[in-house]
Amino acid sequence: MTVKVLVVDDSKLARIVAGKAIAALQPDWARIEAASADEALAIVGADHIDVAILDFNMPDKDGLELAAELRASHPTMPIAVITANVQDEIIAKVRSLNATFVPKPVTQEALSGFISGAALRLKKAST
Repeated sequence: MTVKVLVVDDSKLARIVAGKAIAALQPDWARIEAASADEALAIVGADHIDVAILDFNMPDKDGLELAAELRASHPTMPIAVITANVQDEIIAKVRSLNATFVPKPVTQEALSGFISGAALRLKKAST
């Protein structure tokens, strides 16, 4: 089974950077990109997505709103929210949604804990 990871960011460059980090950590995972929360919700509604990596600052909905919507319909999906906004309040809100906070700039090292944890959770869920 191929794991599908959805990368949501309004910045094309940020999606490319995150995609490269994911490819280095999990080369077999299929990466799907969305440029907005609405596009992400359409993709999740039409396809099975295993993991979501969401930007915090987006024009239509922020990453917390999107994470809350995804969590409501996918209670066990590994979700990460990526932001340069490292205020305790934001980190607490991300964690309250059972999501992982990942600071920007996105690097392979920054994503490695989340990706390895997500891989482990998916492996356990499939056995």
